[in-house]
Amino acid sequence: MRLARNLLIGLFGSAWTALLGLLVTPFFLHYLGIEAYGLIGFFITLQAVLSLLDMGLAPTINREVARGRAMNNLQDAGRLLHTLAWVYWIVAVLLGCLILLLAPWIAERWLQVKLLSPETVKQAVMLMGLIGACRWPIGLYTGVLLGAERLDLTTGITMVFSTIGSVGGIAILAWVSPTVSAFFVWQAVVGGVQVLVLRAVAWRTIGREDGIQFDFDRLRKVFRFSAGMSLIALTGVIFTQLDKLVLSKTLDLEGFGHYMLATAIAGSLYMLITPVYNVLYPRLSLLVAAGQTEQLINLYRQGTRAYTLILFSLTMFLAVFSQELVSLWLHNPGIAADVAPIVSVLVIGSGLHGIMFFPFALQLAHGTTRLPLLINSILMIALFPSIIFLSLRYGALGAAWAWLSLHVLYVLLGTWLTHRSLLRGLGWIWFSRDVGISLLVALIFGFSAYSVNRWLPWPDLARMALGTILTWGMMACSWKMLSEPIRAEIYAKLRHQ
Repeated sequence: MRLARNLLIGLFGSAWTALLGLLVTPFFLHYLGIEAYGLIGFFITLQAVLSLLDMGLAPTINREVARGRAMNNLQDAGRLLHTLAWVYWIVAVLLGCLILLLAPWIAERWLQVKLLSPETVKQAVMLMGLIGACRWPIGLYTGVLLGAERLDLTTGITMVFSTIGSVGGIAILAWVSPTVSAFFVWQAVVGGVQVLVLRAVAWRTIGREDGIQFDFDRLRKVFRFSAGMSLIALTGVIFTQLDKLVLSKTLDLEGFGHYMLATAIAGSLYMLITPVYNVLYPRLSLLVAAGQTEQLINLYRQGTRAYTLILFSLTMFLAVFSQELVSLWLHNPGIAADVAPIVSVLVIGSGLHGIMFFPFALQLAHGTTRLPLLINSILMIALFPSIIFLSLRYGALGAAWAWLSLHVLYVLLGTWLTHRSLLRGLGWIWFSRDVGISLLVALIFGFSAYSVNRWLPWPDLARMALGTILTWGMMACSWKMLSEPIRAEIYAKLRHQ
């Protein structure tokens, strides 16, 4: 019961945050312009890259809290949290100082600026360092709450502070100062308060003993898993952020802003992906620790079926109606024409990426870091030449195609390697039955909707309404097909053709 409740809460919170981000973006563009918005996009990329300094500690505390719950012993997790908090706060200070030192070089040598003054860009980058330091420990305390399956608290806090940060940011730009520096100062204040609130809630959730001290031995015990997670994060950030890093150097801030707008729409898929993973990972960890293999397989397969039918439906809707979405969102046909093709390619790649969160959660629940590290390393080797060649040759659209190609490889390679080691013999069944039928229905819908949409002389709003109806119809048909008796019958017929 708690699993379903947490999933619904997570989906609601993620949808709220994604919708809020889409609603406020036109206001940011209005007050700041596309170049300054490119700076915001660069900050998002910089945050993702600097997450490498996490050293795998956030997923480690998540797993340890989940294991502590399974064994009815949260005291050890509390002692580990105290130790990790020291590490996090020290890294936060060093992180802020590092960005301050690098700000002049980033402003003058890395970013390609046309309209903004060098001093404005330098101040903005310095403020990025301040925000990064203020927000840095959020991952640690969020990991505690996720491991305790208190997604209600995590979601509520995230929703409140996302709203304050976004709506307050518009108010600052409208009534205080329409500058990117003022915007970043506000985000630093909001981030600092959010960390303090999460810290108090995390300690209250697991309970705090008096007199606990920094314990190097506890840090050493989780070092192997943490180090593995850190290397996974390193390779993961490279193959999810390399496109943005390359484009931030090769494109001017206006062109980079267009790519980040497309990324924002494609990223709306993660309003489904992220909460599903946040619910799934601690529950799989609990089942692995308790040795409940049958329940583990049931959750893994049944969760995949329900998840993919929604994920693929949303993916095709965003891909087919990208032009109409961007046009209605920004009310700027010129930007829409540049951004929409990028959106269509990126969103399909993101949909494929979303499939693999189930195998990834399974790997981490078993404490296996070597396997995701191997997969990420192979993907990284494949990504380097493709992203650099396609980005330099075809710009933002080339980077989007590299993203899509990468995740086609990820689905095929990751499924095979995962099920050679974990839940052996389930790989083909999971891919063909639990993923494949939803994918087939989505592709049929996508091609049909594209053909109809291409020839309809209707306004954008009418096209969107039609697309929404078709998407919900596709979900209903998929749900009917995915019921166990019908799926088994279809699969048996296909197998004997």
